[in-house]
Amino acid sequence: MKRSHRSTIIVGLVALMGLLLVSSGAQAARHHRHPHHFQRSAVQNFDPAHMALLSSTALVVDQSNGQVVYSKNPELIHPIASITKLMTAVVVLESGQALDETLTVDSADVDMLRFSRSHLRVGARASRLNFLRMALIASENRAAAALGRSYPGGRSAFVARMNEQAQRLGMKDTHFEDSTGLSSNNVSTAHDLALLVATAVKVPLIHEITTTASAEIPVGFGGHPVNFRNTNPLVSAQSGWEIGLSKTGFINESGQCLVMQATINARPMVIVLLDSHGHHARINDANRVRHWLEARSQTTVGQL
Repeated sequence: MKRSHRSTIIVGLVALMGLLLVSSGAQAARHHRHPHHFQRSAVQNFDPAHMALLSSTALVVDQSNGQVVYSKNPELIHPIASITKLMTAVVVLESGQALDETLTVDSADVDMLRFSRSHLRVGARASRLNFLRMALIASENRAAAALGRSYPGGRSAFVARMNEQAQRLGMKDTHFEDSTGLSSNNVSTAHDLALLVATAVKVPLIHEITTTASAEIPVGFGGHPVNFRNTNPLVSAQSGWEIGLSKTGFINESGQCLVMQATINARPMVIVLLDSHGHHARINDANRVRHWLEARSQTTVGQL
C-alpha cells in the first residue's frame, strides 16, 4: 500500500475517533450538567416574558410599595363585565342607605339585553345587604340592577355617581353605563381596576362578602333559602389562597375577567386579569401568577 494512501486512512481514523469523543462528551454533559446551569435556567423562567398567561391584559402590583411586578398591556381599554359590581358596591356603601331596608326584584331588573339566567325571581324580597351579597358573591345581575334602581334619583343618578367615583379614584380610562356590567360600554383598563381593587379591599364589608365561598339567602318561594356560590373557586379554604378581595366577570365582549387582592409570600398583591378565553382560563392564570411570584421570591432569597 502506498504511503500516501496509508496516511489518508490514518487521518480518517483519527477524525472518526475525535467525533466519537465529542459525541460521548456531549451525552455525558446532558446527564451531568453543572448545578449552576439549572440555577441560571430557573432564574430565566422568572422573567415576566416566560409567564405565559392566557389573559390578553394583566397587571400585578405589590400593594405594600406600589411597585408593578408584572404587566401585560395594562393600558388597553376593555369591557369589564361584572367587575363593574365592585364599583356598584362602593357606591351603595358610601351612600349611607340602610342595609336592612327590604328591596324587591322588579320586572325592570330583568336582563333584556343578554337574557342571562338568575336565581332571583321577580317579586323576591330581601334586605339591601343580601342584595349586595348576591351581587358580589354570585354576580347576580338582578340584584345589582335593583341596587342601582333603588338609589336616590334612580339608575341614572346611580350610574352618574359610579362615574364620579371613578374620576375621584383617578380611573381616567373608565366609564360605566349600568350597575350590572351587562353593557359592553362599561370599560376600564387593568391600571384603573387596580386602583378600584386597592380602594374596595379597604372596605370591611366588601372584603367579607367577596371572599365568602357561598351563602344561603331566603329568596326562594315561601322564603326558602337559595344557595349562592362564589364565582371564583379560589376563595374556598381548600385552594390555599389568602384572598382579601375577589370579583369575576364575563360577557362575550370582555372575555373571562378576574380581579383579586391576595397575600402571597406575606406581601399584599393586586392581580388584574382581563380578556382570557377558556372556561378555566382566568383561574389558571391566577394560579400561574401565584406560582411565579412564589418561585420568584424563593429565587431572590436564594441569591442573597
